[in-house]
Amino acid sequence: MSSRERVLGRVRRALADVAPERRPYAEAVPRDYLREHGERTVERRVDLLAENLADYRALVHRCEAAELPHLLMRLLAERGSAEVLVPAGLPPEWLAAADPVRVADRAADTAHRLDRVGSVVTGCAVAIAETGTIVLDGSPDQGRRRISLVPDHHVCVVRVPEQVVSSVPQALERLDPARPLTWISGPSATSDIELDRVEGVHGPRTLEVVLVTGEPAGGR
Repeated sequence: MSSRERVLGRVRRALADVAPERRPYAEAVPRDYLREHGERTVERRVDLLAENLADYRALVHRCEAAELPHLLMRLLAERGSAEVLVPAGLPPEWLAAADPVRVADRAADTAHRLDRVGSVVTGCAVAIAETGTIVLDGSPDQGRRRISLVPDHHVCVVRVPEQVVSSVPQALERLDPARPLTWISGPSATSDIELDRVEGVHGPRTLEVVLVTGEPAGGR
């Protein structure tokens, strides 16, 4: 018997008491785990997200909807980006005040071409307060997964409070598992055996998160 057959045999034996035709998988798995660690007001949920993002060394900004275009202009100018990568569905009003050349998200662009772009601006699908995590799902305002991984500077806009949840279970309820999900907790970072931290190996070295109160111009 091969290793594969042994593993599959153990799986079949473990599931022997579950009849798929009578009991769907969703019902077979208990869902009685803790959904969040205590109840929070909207303000506390957003504050916790900001605290945990900062703990992961992300740069956190807050603004009203009307201030978003000028804030994005300032962040891109401070970065000195000559080009900014723009998902197809990003509301054009968000970058109305910005100077860099817009580069469209195109399937034909190579990793080398994307690496020459100074910054990328995206929306997000959901933000998780307890873990300081931003989740992208490839929606039109977020683009292909690679555009948030190759450029060295990522600016992500989070709509407050509607996109902010307390916990991972609450986030999963909003997400489609069939979509290309990217879970981001701070800028890219890794450590060697001596725990020397290196940023930028697996994605952007700089992550800036803008928490926007109210509906940004062109927002959905």
